[in-house]
Amino acid sequence: MSYSIFHNLVIKASVKEVFDTVTQSEHLDNWWTLKSSGKPELNSEYNLNFTDDYNWFCKVSKVKDNETFYLKMTKSDKDWKSTTFGFDLETKGGETLVKFSHINWQEDNHHFRHSSFCWAMLLNGLKNYLEKGIIIPFEERN
Repeated sequence: MSYSIFHNLVIKASVKEVFDTVTQSEHLDNWWTLKSSGKPELNSEYNLNFTDDYNWFCKVSKVKDNETFYLKMTKSDKDWKSTTFGFDLETKGGETLVKFSHINWQEDNHHFRHSSFCWAMLLNGLKNYLEKGIIIPFEERN
């Protein structure tokens, strides 16, 4: 049995703006990571650095410009190692419906539940970054 995290939200921005913000390092570092690198191309490697102790890697497992972006973890802590997370985007009258998922968690443990809460907070940060230009300093994001 595996466990999954799901969050839906509407962002007042185009699907291109949202797609760019969840795939490009210069944007990821403004709402999620301390520093990151990668290209939104199938099988491309992403580096997601949060600290020296949390310097994780993943590969693009699914991508379609301005529509879908998924990353499969390849190097992380044991709870995230088997997981894949991503974004499906739909246009809703000038806004974007973001369907976020983080699947294949092996345990319904503290880390799974805490990650679900963190994703909700981070996705709200993504929304505020796109809609209002708010950048929360990395140290204040968790």
